Amino acid sequence: MTPPAPPLSSLPDGVTLIDLRPEALRSPPLADLTGRPVRVVSLDEIENGAHGLTRDLGPLLVVCERGVRSSLAARYLNADGLDARAYPGGVPALLAALSPSGS
Repeated sequence: MTPPAPPLSSLPDGVTLIDLRPEALRSPPLADLTGRPVRVVSLDEIENGAHGLTRDLGPLLVVCERGVRSSLAARYLNADGLDARAYPGGVPALLAALSPSGS
């Protein structure tokens, strides 16, 4: 069972969102939804260590379509020495957390 997604207000200051979604699925853009910095990086780039992400980006919150690939990506990024975690439930959970009712 996937844990509930945290509200964006509980995210650390300075968090950067990592959008794993393929270009065709990047609607809505995460920056438009959250007002937080976003980097678009593929899972392949992360797996191959070619992501270009650094510690100066602050904590990383990885988001994908449903939350499955983001968990794997966060593990790889953690192994690279970065502070990364996956957003459980992906974009649908993020949209729900941003809705006025929060559910």
